[in-house]
Amino acid sequence: MKAMSNRAVAAVGNLIGGQWEAGRGTFPVYNKFTGDVIAEVGKASREDVERAVSNAWDTFRKERLTPQQRYDILSRAAELFMERKEELALTIVREGGKVLKDARMEVERGIQTFIASAEEAKRLHGSEVPIQGQPGSGDKLAFTIRVPLGVICAITPFNFPFNLVAHKIAPAIAAGNAVVLKPAGVTPQTAAHMANILLEAGLPPGFLNVVNGPGREIGQYLLGDPRIAMYTFTGSSEVGKQIKAGSGVRPVTLELGSNSPNIVHMDAPDLAKAAQLCVTRGFSNAGQACISVQRIYVHRDVYPAFLEMAVEAASKLNVGNPESERTDIGPMISEKEAERAEAWVREAVEGGAAVACGGSRNGAVLQPTIITGATSDMKVMCQEVFAPIVCIVPYEDFDEALRAANDSDYGLQAGLFTSSLQLALRAARELEFGGVIINDVSTFRADIMPYGGVKDSGYGKEGPKYAVEEMTSEKLVVIDI
Repeated sequence: MKAMSNRAVAAVGNLIGGQWEAGRGTFPVYNKFTGDVIAEVGKASREDVERAVSNAWDTFRKERLTPQQRYDILSRAAELFMERKEELALTIVREGGKVLKDARMEVERGIQTFIASAEEAKRLHGSEVPIQGQPGSGDKLAFTIRVPLGVICAITPFNFPFNLVAHKIAPAIAAGNAVVLKPAGVTPQTAAHMANILLEAGLPPGFLNVVNGPGREIGQYLLGDPRIAMYTFTGSSEVGKQIKAGSGVRPVTLELGSNSPNIVHMDAPDLAKAAQLCVTRGFSNAGQACISVQRIYVHRDVYPAFLEMAVEAASKLNVGNPESERTDIGPMISEKEAERAEAWVREAVEGGAAVACGGSRNGAVLQPTIITGATSDMKVMCQEVFAPIVCIVPYEDFDEALRAANDSDYGLQAGLFTSSLQLALRAARELEFGGVIINDVSTFRADIMPYGGVKDSGYGKEGPKYAVEEMTSEKLVVIDI
C-alpha cells in the first residue's frame, strides 16, 4: 500500500501469502467529508479468494507459532501501532468520517486489544478430568488441551475499522489460527495498515491474508469454502443470519445490530450526568455503533428536566469537518445513509412525533437529532437507526420501562440510571440483553469484557479471552498409566 496524503490517491491491494496483489479491477474509497477519492482498491476475484484461503490453509498445516512467538508478534505490533497512532487515526478520519479525537481513542483501544490478546496467547490451558473415580478408569489420566481451529474468516464493519478488526485478528493469532480478513469496502486502508504492521512485527506470511470487494460477492466465496473452520462477523442482523444459515456445523461468532434502550429512573444519582452521557454517547461516531444510545426511557417526574438538559447538551456539540480538533460529530458513512436517516425522522414526524433539536442534513452530515413523542412502531424506535438520532420517551413506573426496553428484536446492551440496588439487580435479571450497564449508558465497552448479544443482536462473545475460547476447541487426552 502506498503512503497516503491529503491529495494522493493510495493503491490498496489484496494480501495473499505476504504479497500485495492488484486484483481484478478496482473500486474507489472516498473521503467521507470532502467526497474526494482517496484510494483505489483492488477487487478480489473468486480465484483470488480461493488462493487466499488455500494459502492460509497451507500455512496453518505446515507452520505453527508457539505461544511465546504469538505473544512477541502481537506485543511488537502494539508498539508499532503506538508509534504510528497519528497516521492510523488520520486514515480512520478520512475513510471512515470519524472525528479525530475519537479516531485517536479507537487506535488506543485497539492497541489495548492487541496487548490483551498477546497476554491470552500465554494463558491457553486445559484442565484435568477426574475420571479415575469412575469404574474401570483407575489407571487412566485424563486432561484437556485447547487447540486452534484452523482458518478463521473475519468479516469486519466500517464503523470501527481498527478496533473491531483488532478484536478478530489479534485473538485469532493469539489462539494459533490463520486468518482470511474481509474488511469493509468503504474503510479498507485501516485494515491494510494493520496487516502491514503485523508483517513488520514478525507475523509470517500466510497467517493473515486480506481480500477486498463487495461484501455479498466476496462473502459468498468465503462462505462456500469448506476449509474455513470458523466465521467471525460484525455487521447487520440480515447478513449475520445468512452466515449462520450457510455455515453448517462450523462455529460462528456474530456481533450484530441493536437499538439500545437506556432507562433513566426518578432516583438517578446524577440527572445532569445521565443526560450528558445519553446525548454524547448517542451521537458519538454519528450514532454509528451497535450499542449507541437510541431509545431513552425517562421517568415522568424527571422527564422535563432531563429533556431540557439533553437538548442543551446537543446544542453545544460541534458538527462538521472530522479532521478538526474541535469537531464532536462528523459525517455519516455516506450521503445515502444520511438521507435514509433523514427520511426516518421525517416519517416519525409525519406519524406524530416532534423534533426537539436537529433533524437537518447537509450532504452526509446529519445534525444531532432528539425526537420526542415517538411510538414503539416507528423506525427510529423499533429498528436500528445507526445515525445521530435518539428518542426520549417518558414512563410512569419501572415495570413499564422494563417492558418497553425488552420490546425489541434486538438484545445487545442496555443502560440504567438508578440509586436503587434492588432495581439495578432486578434489571440485571429481567432485561433481555447480553450486557446491562448500571449508571452508565449502553455504549460502554471495556475491550477485555465479554461482549455479545441475544436475539437478533448475535451469537457468541468477543473480548480477547472469550474470543480465544471461541477460536479454539477443547481436545480430550486420555492416557493409560
